[in-house]
Amino acid sequence: MPSTDPKLDLIAAVPLFSGLNRREVEFLGKLMDEVDVSDGKVLTREGATGGEFFIVLEGTVRIERGGSEINRLGEGDFLGEIALIDQGKRTATAIADGPVRLMVLTTSGFASMLSQNPGVESKILRVLAKRVRDLQPTAPD
Repeated sequence: MPSTDPKLDLIAAVPLFSGLNRREVEFLGKLMDEVDVSDGKVLTREGATGGEFFIVLEGTVRIERGGSEINRLGEGDFLGEIALIDQGKRTATAIADGPVRLMVLTTSGFASMLSQNPGVESKILRVLAKRVRDLQPTAPD
């Protein structure tokens, strides 16, 4: 579903939202805020409860677990999609490594999306079910 809006393309590329149609992606895009954060800003903290979802528009986000760097995210990468669903504890700390521009979806924004677009919930559940199924070992031949 390529569009003329690169931000909508980034949203559509998130696996959790892969089943959404163009109208639903556009609706979701309207719920997301663009924010600029400064170097060193902690976006998520390992072990803390969270619900925000982020897409990196510009800059780099350092991902740490147990105080050690495990990954770096850049333009087009995302984090926090599962926290939208369960508002559970964060599995890692995410820190802006230099100035970063993000798109942010809050838990309340996501809830608004689901309440105003009832078909979206079943699409997301199918994606999650597929991800769980893909994690299951296959039976030996």
